Amino acid sequence: MITLKTTGPGLYEFTNEAARYAEGTGLLTLFVQHTSCSLLIQENADPSVQTDLLNWLNRLVPPADHPSLSYLTHRYEGTDDMPAHIKAALLPTSLQIPIKDGRLRLGTWQGIYLVEHRTAPHTRRIAVHLGA
Repeated sequence: MITLKTTGPGLYEFTNEAARYAEGTGLLTLFVQHTSCSLLIQENADPSVQTDLLNWLNRLVPPADHPSLSYLTHRYEGTDDMPAHIKAALLPTSLQIPIKDGRLRLGTWQGIYLVEHRTAPHTRRIAVHLGA
């Protein structure tokens, strides 16, 4: 299990934490145990990629008080609640990463991220499974 603390919307890289589970040769599966955040493999060299991704997601799915989302009824935890669920429905909640000789087979500029869609701080749990 990997536990990450978030402080609001953003991409939180946890490549090093995931790499600790890499043994031998096989497939590492990561699964986030929450419905308002996502997992993503994305570029980790240029931070503007993360900024642009977040801006695009926010443009695609604005807060629930935006006129274009006036039809939403699930607002129990605020105007970011249902939009966070929509974003999590659009992005993956699990990832599979090949492992060879105890190393993640990620590309040169790839990192593993939790994408936090909520504005409040959260503690997020990511289940880890290593299969042969």
